Amino acid sequence: MRYEGSVYRPPSEAHSLIIQVTIGCAHNKCTFCSMFKDKKFRVRKVNEVLEDLDSARRYYRRVNRIFLADGDALVLQNKDLLVILNHIKKLFPECERVGIYGSPQDVLRKTQEELTELLAHGIGIIYIGAESGSDKVLADIKKGATRAEIIDSVKKIEASGIQASVTFISGLAGRDGWEDHAIESGTMISEMGTSYVGLLTLLTELETELYRDINEGRFKPLSPIEVIKETQLLLENINVTKTCVFRSNHASNYVTLRGNLPQDKEKMLQQLRTVMNYAGLLKDDRFRML
Repeated sequence: MRYEGSVYRPPSEAHSLIIQVTIGCAHNKCTFCSMFKDKKFRVRKVNEVLEDLDSARRYYRRVNRIFLADGDALVLQNKDLLVILNHIKKLFPECERVGIYGSPQDVLRKTQEELTELLAHGIGIIYIGAESGSDKVLADIKKGATRAEIIDSVKKIEASGIQASVTFISGLAGRDGWEDHAIESGTMISEMGTSYVGLLTLLTELETELYRDINEGRFKPLSPIEVIKETQLLLENINVTKTCVFRSNHASNYVTLRGNLPQDKEKMLQQLRTVMNYAGLLKDDRFRML
């Protein structure tokens, strides 16, 4: 198997076989993200991907899950994805699920029939970074997608039978926009009907535009307690009827939250109230990481 540069995957794909079908991210403009800044985006040749799968089959006795990287592998046309997925099915009959990163634009470019086709050939989950439900925040971070586009893309995924896992980032609006970010993210989760929500907490890296904004005083980061207050407001504004798995247990988070919405909403809110009264329960910044 061949890997180029740093390879990233969602926390839930920790035990998956990771195969790069693209290198880098087609958008690669988000102000907070440094993940693919050292890579020029390109789609790998399908035969190279198949060779990597052949190599993995010789090495691993059992592969339960496979994750297709890099940043938005869903950018591939279905005709190419199906070749890869059919090879996976042939080589790894034991594989229970194939996951993939996708941007809202990737999803919206595909027809409903194409998404259903991907489900039939093994794609079980699509990971989307929404980051925020606020159009102002999305514009500020140069996300390249609007609130409405993100909601439509998630609804489209779920309608196909594939599960969507959507990521948001606490603290992304700073002190000037935290209430808008929290409320709009909560109402977005309510509206989109996603199967999974992951909530990370902002950590800035040297190579990012946001890091420069902080150093030059244009962006004021939230304190740990302010992050908890923002998370509380976000949760208060989530009102779903379909069960949604909510996780805020990433290494970047100050507090670990795990629950299913709507049934565990009050339990998680009570956890946050407890932390606001006992700040010693917050994870030390030295132990937070991406």
